[in-house]
Amino acid sequence: MKQGTVYFMTNKTNTVLYIGVTSDLVKRVVQHKTKFYKGFTSKYNCNKLVYFEIFSSITEAIVREKQLKKGSRERKNTLVNELNPKWDDLSIGWL
Repeated sequence: MKQGTVYFMTNKTNTVLYIGVTSDLVKRVVQHKTKFYKGFTSKYNCNKLVYFEIFSSITEAIVREKQLKKGSRERKNTLVNELNPKWDDLSIGWL
């Protein structure tokens, strides 16, 4: 069974929040940072990883992603603030 990760990306002002799911967090974050795919994160310059949760299966991660996307922005901010109160880029040094 493949592991899954739910993650939040934001821009430099922390005003836009993208929630995604992947089985390879390092690869996916690098794709966001290099704008490998044209889409939401490249359009809004979401290139800072500020939060992630790891699950034992990709299915569990997808369930959690859907739950998080339904939640309020305030709840998402609280999750980031609990883990990463300065909203630092957790992927520094991955490139």
